[in-house]
Amino acid sequence: MPDVQALVNDFLNKLKKRKIEGSRATARQTAEMLRLVISQQRSPYTNQAGTLIDAVRAVGEQLIAANPLELAVGNIVRRILHIIREEDLSLTTAAMAGLGLSAVSDDEDDTDQDNHPVLSGAALAAAARSTLRPPSLQTLLEDVPDSAAIPHTSSSGGDSEGKSKSADRSSRTWKLKHDVIEAVNELIQDIATCHEQIAEQAVEHIHQNEVILTLGSSRTVLEFLCAAKEKQRSFRVFVAEGAPRYQGHLLAKELVTRGLQTTLITDSAVFAMISRVNMVIVGAHAVMANGGVIAPVGLNMVALAAQRHAVPFVVLAGSHKLCPLYPHNPAVLLNELRSPSELLDFGEFSDCLDFGSGTSSLLHVVNPTFDYVPPKLVGLFITDTGGHNPSYMYRLIADYYSADDLVVQQRPAGN
Repeated sequence: MPDVQALVNDFLNKLKKRKIEGSRATARQTAEMLRLVISQQRSPYTNQAGTLIDAVRAVGEQLIAANPLELAVGNIVRRILHIIREEDLSLTTAAMAGLGLSAVSDDEDDTDQDNHPVLSGAALAAAARSTLRPPSLQTLLEDVPDSAAIPHTSSSGGDSEGKSKSADRSSRTWKLKHDVIEAVNELIQDIATCHEQIAEQAVEHIHQNEVILTLGSSRTVLEFLCAAKEKQRSFRVFVAEGAPRYQGHLLAKELVTRGLQTTLITDSAVFAMISRVNMVIVGAHAVMANGGVIAPVGLNMVALAAQRHAVPFVVLAGSHKLCPLYPHNPAVLLNELRSPSELLDFGEFSDCLDFGSGTSSLLHVVNPTFDYVPPKLVGLFITDTGGHNPSYMYRLIADYYSADDLVVQQRPAGN
């Protein structure tokens, strides 16, 4: 069996040293690591879900702390915690339903059947939910009434009954872990195919003889545009180069290789060219709970230009990029400063730097990685589940995460 802690430490080092680039690759490797943690976890007969949740949370706290700005890590940790809770709820409901059915069969010929009423479907579901959620007004209203309590069985055959219960607990432990791993496998598959699922919707949004503008390089945008080209759509693409990394050069070259009409422009020319554009299509680093977008630097300028000229601003993002957190001061808390060497050569400005005295340097170089695009500037989100308005993102995120997992504490790696 592999040494899980050694693999976790190796993955932590990769996250710290930024050796994994891209939200998709980070999300996939995070899900694979947590799947391994779950598979190696030995769960007791009681509170199996709680044991798995504690194990995933303990590793997830270290992963999030290793690279807090890569929000895909926290997204996947919370998604898997939600999966564990869902699978445990499903098994609990099924077990209680089985108890209700067995009570019916045992009491069919019993004159005391009135003393053992059958559990209704609503009562079963309410009881299962109440075991997994903290007390609230909603859970109080959904509590199972006393008259619908689970029937008690007789004490005869105690030894065989005890063995049967022990076997049931062991079977349920195996079933829970098996179902969780299967659900995590489906999550990994969804991450791997998110580009294709988003690209399938391209023909619904890109029409004949349109002009599309994008900035920088995004694999999702590339597949989206190429899918429209394969559907015999004839359109033109303006690509802003995305300084200072100039990833737009790579995207423009790839689009030309695949036969699309492409025009490469500088970032400063976006406002001058936006009046000729029918639609802006861009990728994203993360989508926040309020519908705001953490995106490569420069996209806020593009979004403002698109709003000024009433051009639709469309964001492509896989479901693994949907973050349940709200962006409080995103320019500082959700940003990262890259090396100044991407902006200037050290030799050309060495005379502007003051190393001898204790005073601060005369020249300061700021090279942020991300922009924050507020939801009011976004026209449409296209995810692997379809197109959604920014105001609907909170509801979509609620389907993927549990309220109990929204706040995952960050502890230093290795603690």
